[in-house]
Parts: sequence; C-alpha cells; structure tokens
Amino acid sequence: MPSLRDYRRRIKSLQSTRKICQAMKAVATAKMAKAQAALLAARPYSRHLREVLARLARAAGDVRHPLLAVREPRKVCYVVMTADRGLCGGFNSNLLRLAMREISACPGEVALIAVGRKGRNFFRFRRMAMDAEFTGLGEEIRFAYAREIAKVIINKYSAGEYDAVYLIYPQFINILVQRPTVQKVLPIEPPTEEPKAKGPEPLYIFEPSAEGVLCDLLPKYVETAIFHALLELKAGEHSARMTAMDAATKNTEDLIARLTLKMNRVRQESITKELLDIVGGAAALES
Repeated sequence: MPSLRDYRRRIKSLQSTRKICQAMKAVATAKMAKAQAALLAARPYSRHLREVLARLARAAGDVRHPLLAVREPRKVCYVVMTADRGLCGGFNSNLLRLAMREISACPGEVALIAVGRKGRNFFRFRRMAMDAEFTGLGEEIRFAYAREIAKVIINKYSAGEYDAVYLIYPQFINILVQRPTVQKVLPIEPPTEEPKAKGPEPLYIFEPSAEGVLCDLLPKYVETAIFHALLELKAGEHSARMTAMDAATKNTEDLIARLTLKMNRVRQESITKELLDIVGGAAALES
C-alpha cells in the first residue's frame, strides 16, 4: 500500500500537470481564435472563385487544358494533411485512418504527399514512399505554402504522372467537430451550380476571351483549394488541442480529488494507529 509520502508526491506531480494543461489550453484558445478568423475571412473568396469558374465554364464551352484532362485513374495521388505536433486528441489519428482506408480501397497505384510531421512520420514508420513532404508550416498559413504544394501536383499531373489528385484534410465544422474529408482537386471539375445572388446574373465581358481567362484561372483554383484546406487544418488543430487540454485538465482534477481522499484515509489510519498505541501504553503503565 502506498505511503502518505507517495500520495503527496503524486498529488504534487498532478498539480504541476494540471497547470501545464491549463496553460496549453489558454495558448490553443488564443491561436484557435486567430486561425478561425483567417478561415472565415478566406471562405467568401473561395465561394466567389467557384462562382466565377462556373460562369467561365458555361461561357467558354468545350475547353482543352491539362488540368481538365480526364484519364483512367491508373495512379492516384493523395495529399494527406496533418498537424506538425500532437497533444490534440484523435485529430491526427482520424485523418491517418481515413487516409489508410482510401489507400487500401484505391484499385490502382498510389502516390503520397505528406503535409505535416505527424503524417510524414506515420508513412515513414510504415516504409511507404512519398513523392514530396511539407513540414514546419508555422502558425500563420501563407498563400506561398499552398502555391508550393500546388506546383508539385500541377506539374506531375500535367506531365501525366498522376491521373487524379485528392486532398485529405479536416473540415472545420465547429470547435468540437473537425470532420476528416476527402476532396478531389484534379482533374478539375468546374462547378455547375448557379450563383446564389438575388436578381439577374451579371453580364461579364471576358478579355481576351472566356477560354483564355479560364485557362489562367484553373491553376489559381487549385492553389486556392489547397490554401483553404490548410486553413481548415490549422483551425481544426487548435480547436482539437484546446478540447483535449480541457479534458486533460478535468481528468487531472478528478485524479487529484481521488488521491486526496485516499491520502486522507491513510493519514487517518496512521493517526488512529498512533492513538491506539498511546492508549495501550498508558494502560500498560497503569497495570
């Protein structure tokens, strides 16, 4: 049975752990608010870009472009996006579990591009080859990061090395829910939905032509899709870490309460034993 000193040592250790968890929760909360604001600010741009792409696709008609070429998916590339750090619950494991399901279900050859240290280490440990890896993106997601990733997949797809490209990333629903999502980015399938704006559709004049503008816009569309996925990743990571640290703090407090109760019982038993020894000694002296 642990002694009174052992209980005190464990309680002191748990109190230090609770302080660390509370500090990490506070830091994650501040970072999550900033990442969520960046994500919400980028969503209107992505939405309007899809609307413009839909109008261009209808105006240009049948356009030939390497990023629109549809081929038989003999080799499929998965861009798996995970966090660089852990301590965020099942955030990374859920993404990697989805990635492994998609890889197992793919009938053709699979290529991997890892974004984030957790995903890279996961594939390295299983000796799975990666065509590229991107780590250390930092807390502030810049569009240049998305451009670097897009450059790799666009060049390989245009050269015919990839027949399809999918993004695997966490879709930020709210603070408590980050849904692992698979999104097809190549070949580009121009959206066909009508704009949701009220009133008649604006009349656009394309210069030099609708086809030329569409061809210039397609790479930007891929870069924007990757950039948006990176923002979703960062907001989801901080939200998951904040939730995990909150749960860890509550669990630590529960453990401290249980150990304190056991420590008090041990101390009471020792006091009772000492009193019994004193009473027994006094009775022996009297006799």
